[in-house]
Amino acid sequence: MKPIGIRRISEWSPLLMLVAVSAFLSSQSAVARELARPTGTVLLTVTGNVDKTNQDGAALFDREMLAAFPLHRIVTTTPWTDGIKQFEGILLRDLLREVGAKGHSLHASALNDYRIEIPVSDAEQFGVLIAIRMDGQPLHRRDKGPLWIVYPRDSIPTLQDERYDSRWVWQLHKIEVR
Repeated sequence: MKPIGIRRISEWSPLLMLVAVSAFLSSQSAVARELARPTGTVLLTVTGNVDKTNQDGAALFDREMLAAFPLHRIVTTTPWTDGIKQFEGILLRDLLREVGAKGHSLHASALNDYRIEIPVSDAEQFGVLIAIRMDGQPLHRRDKGPLWIVYPRDSIPTLQDERYDSRWVWQLHKIEVR
């Protein structure tokens, strides 16, 4: 009898194959649940019903991690700024996919303690942005940053409604998926 270490896989018993495949898949899913850790100041914390985390059951993101996502642009007016503004950032749906979010609502919190519930469906239906820049400049606290949830209100007439305006969370710092 050959030692198991040099047997061909085709010679393994079905039970041994099942154990080997299960061990491999378990190790892969554990790896898939880990995100890179932030090295800079954390700008956004995502908690709740998420599959991927990087610290104490939460997904933490710094500016560099957010900038690694594909960047998108929304050009629109807002009730809080003058004229047409150009916002750049990441799609909320991309962030939710990255963390493996499973839920129907997002509880968004701002640095000034403003909180609002946002349906997850908004992310898919409207292409909601988490803006990191406005008119080419990084957002700072004094100009509603460093992160601002932005809707494409000028290109979708339905969004020109105060119910959606209340979902524009500036100084965003936390999202809880429920």
